[in-house]
Parts: sequence; C-alpha cells; structure tokens
Amino acid sequence: MAVVIDSTARVSSKAQLGENVTVGAYAIIGDENIIGDGCEIASHAIIHCYTTMGKDCRVASFASVGTKPQDLKYNNEPTTLQIGDRCDIREYVTLSRGTVAHGTTVIGSDCLIMANAHVAHDCIVGDHCIVANSVALAGHVTLGNWVNLGGLTPVHQFVRIGDHSIIGGGYRVPKDIPPYVRAGREPLVYEGLNIIGLRRRGFSQETIATIDKAYTILYLSNLNVSQAVERIKQEVPLTPEVQNILDFIAKSQRGIIAGPKIGK
Repeated sequence: MAVVIDSTARVSSKAQLGENVTVGAYAIIGDENIIGDGCEIASHAIIHCYTTMGKDCRVASFASVGTKPQDLKYNNEPTTLQIGDRCDIREYVTLSRGTVAHGTTVIGSDCLIMANAHVAHDCIVGDHCIVANSVALAGHVTLGNWVNLGGLTPVHQFVRIGDHSIIGGGYRVPKDIPPYVRAGREPLVYEGLNIIGLRRRGFSQETIATIDKAYTILYLSNLNVSQAVERIKQEVPLTPEVQNILDFIAKSQRGIIAGPKIGK
C-alpha cells in the first residue's frame, strides 16, 4: 500500500515517510521528521520537526509532537525526539524535544500515552509504559520499562521511576520510585509490590517473594536506607531483580520515596 496523504494535509519536502503511512486531514508534518512504516497520523495532528518515529505508531487528532522544549535555556538548537515502534499517542498529547543538556527526548516502544498527557524535554521513557490522561512529566524524568502512571499525576524534574512500578492517579511524585512497587497516598509512599503487574508479566512466585523480602527490609525494618541496603546484601539472594533494586537506590539523586507510617 502506498503512502496516503489527505489533500488538506501539509507534509514538508524535508520529511521522510516510510511505506503504508497515512496522514489525515489538516495534519502537518514539518521539516526533518522521519516517520516509520505503517504509521497513522490523524487529522489535525502536528509533527513539528526533528522527530524520528518507529513503525506502526498512531498519533491521534490534535496531538503536538516534537515541540520546542518549555525551557528557558533552549535557544533553538536542533534537538530531537525519538519514538520507538507501536506507540499510541492520543488526543492533545504534547511531546517536547530535548535541550542541550541531553540533546533528545526518548520514548520507547509499545507505549500508550493517553489524552492530554505531557512529556517534557530530555525525558527518557522505557518500553511498554502507560502514561494515563493528563499526566505531566517534567524535564529530565526517567521511566523504566513497564511503568504505569495513573491519571493527573505530576512528576517532578529529574525523578526516576523503576521498572514495573505503578503509581496511583493524582499523586504528586517528588522522589524516585524503586522498581516493582506500588506507590500511593499523599505524600507519596511505598504501598507494597505491584503484584498484579508482576504476575501478568510472568514473574514466578519465588521471584516475587524474593523482591518482597528485599522491600520488607527496606521499608518495614526501622532501618535507614544505607543500613537496609547492607542487610539486603547479607540476607536476600542477589537475583537480577534484587540487584536492579540495589543499583536503582545507589544511583538515586533525589532519594527514594518513604515507606508508610505504621498505623496510618
């Protein structure tokens, strides 16, 4: 199937479109964009510039992709936005390009970014992430793989969220969230493991129990983080998942979320 471009759409001669791309009515595709095979750009969507999009992505009406970063240090440098394969970018989503700090904003493959969400400059979003309606990722936020962010959640600059974590809707995220956990309440705290997500993705009961043991020490043993890390190293098998937790904590710049207060 050939590329299909509606007669009212505007596609720059400097853009590259793969095979089987469709561009809807009044959509705009600007300079220096690369749109992969099988992508669907709906009516009134805008792909501004310097955006590379993988295969079989869908961009819904009124989405604004590859916009200038909302950052005072940006001075019209040709920074980029990179999007993987099979991403679904819904209505009124805004995706910013990077700044000189990192040069690019990156979104992995198989992500769902729901209506009205914003991904700011220099963010890195892993594969299989769900960013629900009206989520706002500030600059330099990093999401691991399989992260699920509930609607209306604001995430502070430079925060990191670990693999397979889930955050309840409407909760402010001011600190790093380690892998495999469920976070909620205000202020945001650890509420347990993302059990349902882990089971759906094939984690064995033994693996889940090992992860749970590590977090029981970290959050429920009345130790500070450094003490808890040392005890985890001594008492918990250093499986890949546990090592992922320890590496995440070691690299945290903002500090990790706290555990729940007993009785609250």
